Amino acid sequence: MLAEDSTLFAALLKFRLEKEGYKLFIASDGKKAIELITEHQPDIILTDIMMPFLSGLEVTSYVRQTLKMTVPVIVFSAAGQEKMVMEAFNLGATDFMGKPFNPNELIIRIKKATISIPALN
Repeated sequence: MLAEDSTLFAALLKFRLEKEGYKLFIASDGKKAIELITEHQPDIILTDIMMPFLSGLEVTSYVRQTLKMTVPVIVFSAAGQEKMVMEAFNLGATDFMGKPFNPNELIIRIKKATISIPALN
C-alpha cells in the first residue's frame, strides 16, 4: 500500500516496486489510504506524512489504534524534523525515511520490515 500525494513520485515508486514484484494499491490522500488499507489488508504500508485530508501520521495512528494492525509502516517526509520523526515512531511507525530518498534503499527497508512474510521476500 502506497499513500503519496505527488503523482510523479508515486509513479516512480510504483514502477520500481512493481519491477521488484510487489503489487501496489495507491492512494493520493490519507482518506483514500485508510479505505484501501481497510479493504485490502496490505502486507506493508508506505505513507508520506504531508497529504490531503489525513496525514501519514493520522493514517499510522488509525492503522495501529483503530484497525489494530501490526503490519509494517514506513513513513516518509520531506520535512524530516526530529519532532515529526519521533511522533511517527510513537504512533507505531516501523521505519522513517527523509525525502528525497533512493528507491533502492526503500526496497532494502521493505525487505527488512517484511522478513517474516515469506511471500514478499
